[in-house]
Amino acid sequence: MHKIILQDLGTKQYKQVWDYQENLLQQKVKAKQSETSKNDYLLFVEHPPVFTLGKNGKEKNLLVNENFLSQKGIEYFHINRGGDITFHGPEQLVGYPILDLDNYKTDLGWYLRSLEEVIILTIKEYGLIGERSKGETGVWLDASVKGKERKICAMGIRCSRWVTMHGFALNVNVDLNYFNLITPCGIPDKKVTSIEKEIGYKVSMDEVKQKLIENFEKVFDAEIITGEDFTTYRTAEKLIDSAI
Repeated sequence: MHKIILQDLGTKQYKQVWDYQENLLQQKVKAKQSETSKNDYLLFVEHPPVFTLGKNGKEKNLLVNENFLSQKGIEYFHINRGGDITFHGPEQLVGYPILDLDNYKTDLGWYLRSLEEVIILTIKEYGLIGERSKGETGVWLDASVKGKERKICAMGIRCSRWVTMHGFALNVNVDLNYFNLITPCGIPDKKVTSIEKEIGYKVSMDEVKQKLIENFEKVFDAEIITGEDFTTYRTAEKLIDSAI
């Protein structure tokens, strides 16, 4: 069974965590070259309001100018993941798996479908039926019902020598009004939703995290190390402080 170290970073600026992911990825790539073992990671984080545009995304999908963003205190980055534009903000659970797919399966399609399955299983525990939309990554509700399609989780990844970074953004209780400022994921005429909007009340972020951990372990046949089990490694805070 694979071991994955969970680091819950709390709330941190996007650029800090992007740099930290790059640091972990490069450590793992170097470890592969020297045939030494390095740990896999799953990072949880909430970001202050920020829009990110994927490497092949279209600038036109940002519907406001950067002066407007500055006035509203919203950051904006053109980054190196796949996918188009998305929003990250408070009470959205962002997950960044830093995994060596040589330890799982060297197939990016399988990896994305597996991430989707983790989310599908997690939102099912709230009575929501998550689905895939043909040709589009992420998890949707009513994906096949024209005019009712709603995206609840966006995904975009980068992979170098089969080591992954970036990941998924699950809308838990996030303010959906921010998505009105973009064409989410570059897909017009489709809506965005959240667990809160669908079930009518706020849910505990800690509860969602725990459910997601359990489903991640199930789908990836892994043990996620948290709490007391983490004592055999350097603490998460020391790792973060040394890289951010």
